[in-house]
Amino acid sequence: MAAAATAAATVAAAAATLLRPTTGGFLSRKGHRLPFTSLCRFSLHSSSRETLEAQPRHPIPNVVDILQERGLIDSVTSENLRSVCSNPNLSPVTVYCGFDPTAESLHLGNLIGIIVLSWFRKCGHKVIALIGGATGRVGDPSGKSIERPELDVETIENNCAGIRALIYGILGRTCSKRDLSLGSIKKAILNSDSKDLDDSFVVLDNFDWWKDITLLDFLRDVGRYARVGSMVSKESVKKRLTSEEGMSYTEFTYQLLQGYDFLYMFRNMSVNVQIGGSDQWGNITAGTDLIRKILQVEGAYGLTFPLLLKSDGSKFGKSEGGAIWLSPQMLSPYRFYQYFFSVSDVDVVRFLKILTFLSLEEIQELEEAMKQPEYVPNAAQRRLAEEVTLFIHGEEGLSEALRATEALKPGAETELDSDIIERIAKDVPSFSLPYDQVLNAFLVDISVTSGLFGSKSAARRLVKQGGLYLNNRRIDYDDKKIEEFDIVNGKLLLLSAGKKNKMVIRIS
Repeated sequence: MAAAATAAATVAAAAATLLRPTTGGFLSRKGHRLPFTSLCRFSLHSSSRETLEAQPRHPIPNVVDILQERGLIDSVTSENLRSVCSNPNLSPVTVYCGFDPTAESLHLGNLIGIIVLSWFRKCGHKVIALIGGATGRVGDPSGKSIERPELDVETIENNCAGIRALIYGILGRTCSKRDLSLGSIKKAILNSDSKDLDDSFVVLDNFDWWKDITLLDFLRDVGRYARVGSMVSKESVKKRLTSEEGMSYTEFTYQLLQGYDFLYMFRNMSVNVQIGGSDQWGNITAGTDLIRKILQVEGAYGLTFPLLLKSDGSKFGKSEGGAIWLSPQMLSPYRFYQYFFSVSDVDVVRFLKILTFLSLEEIQELEEAMKQPEYVPNAAQRRLAEEVTLFIHGEEGLSEALRATEALKPGAETELDSDIIERIAKDVPSFSLPYDQVLNAFLVDISVTSGLFGSKSAARRLVKQGGLYLNNRRIDYDDKKIEEFDIVNGKLLLLSAGKKNKMVIRIS
């Protein structure tokens, strides 16, 4: 009986493997894309010796279990994904997440997608970041009350280039630290003549295949498999159809465009898992439906993660100055670090679970420490800020953020220099004044002229309360004049009203 059961299990594993898409390179025929119509001629490579005789590996941590424990799963299209991700007799899955090029940088709302991709990598799977160079020209209506503004081609191409560089910077930096003992067998994710890509991740642009597809081809080979009733029932569509703004035909077709991406990548690149935010559920299931109908196979899965929200339901990732960008060119590592440092106590533990790779045991220790009387305020926030800044900006970015944080702390003994002030100048208000209007001028007058205070009386009141700082030194008298040694490197002043409100005075 035991032998029979073992044999049955072996046959089942082999059958499951065969039903998965081909394990060949991303681009068939040594780098040439398959023609559009070949999608309807799906074939199984049953002679693949590597697939049928997959060698057992070390136990693979179940990425689905990990994501669920950390609160990173909203929905999955099938519970079979859990077993597929941990079966040592099956090849690692290949998972992708899409990113629309609506700006030159990704923002904090995109961070969970990168985090989830990274968890798949850590568990030995292959990952793809797909930039929507084609679909970005249409615009995803999911979660939007009005149609996205149209971007010109040059802007979209610049945005794609910026996002590609950003993702390579983040995932490429963590590549060398990836734990290869988790069970993955190292295999190239692209064809063998690609020399500049890590074997476990790649960044692609869907314009590479969409540019060769005509509308008639699409309607004939994909459109006829789509049912309008099913498309209308998608949550993102229903909300827009009942709104005052309504929905354009262009937006209505977006779910088919994203669904086709999954179909194309499943067929030609062995991609069998798509992930996205919870608002992407309709688009993801559009892809799994097309794969099932056109290719007539199972084995395509979707997984969504919750949107990044605060405990009060508001979006996490917005500040008074706008979006929290991931690119250091659009938001300095210092400002990025400060945003996480200011997270509330009620949110910090949850964000540690979903936005960092700290063990749950270590996070629990931090949570328990917060309840103790000797707890140092914001210690958990500091750890959150350090971990996320390190992941996005690397060691150099974190070091810059920590140096600036320490140096710009009111009352800090660190001597300021113009380089430190310049690094944060784009993230705080600044005001320019000629040298002769600064030297020997009253500090109270300059603080009002620059806009730090609305009136001299407000400035004098804060001086009496001990809250006005010049270059981090507390000012105790309201008739303080600016002297030559106060001007940092002969060109800058840093005024602080309390701990948070700062003003950089540029001196010409």
